[in-house]
Amino acid sequence: MATLIRMSEYREGSGFVHFERGEITQLLTLYATRVARGEWRDYAIDVLPEGAVFSIFRHALERPLYTVTKSASGPKGATWSIARSGRTVSRFPSLAGALAALEGAPHPVAT
Repeated sequence: MATLIRMSEYREGSGFVHFERGEITQLLTLYATRVARGEWRDYAIDVLPEGAVFSIFRHALERPLYTVTKSASGPKGATWSIARSGRTVSRFPSLAGALAALEGAPHPVAT
């Protein structure tokens, strides 16, 4: 006989970190603005053991310019970090702080 697994119980206990719909909307809004300026060209979304990752590329065949990572939620909520060229440059307690840092990020030289 099959065992019934309630997905709501599985998701709560697994520590699965993912982007909420509103978070994706905010990330894509900033992304679209920078694409319209010709600064960014591609993005990727990954779910890794350390958290959910939104990667931003200048060209699809390069390493990401920036990665925004949402780490596992703690007692105060999720932790957000921004990395450039694979090195974490800043951490924030909210997505708003991470987005503000990305909005002020240096603009790449056109190639």
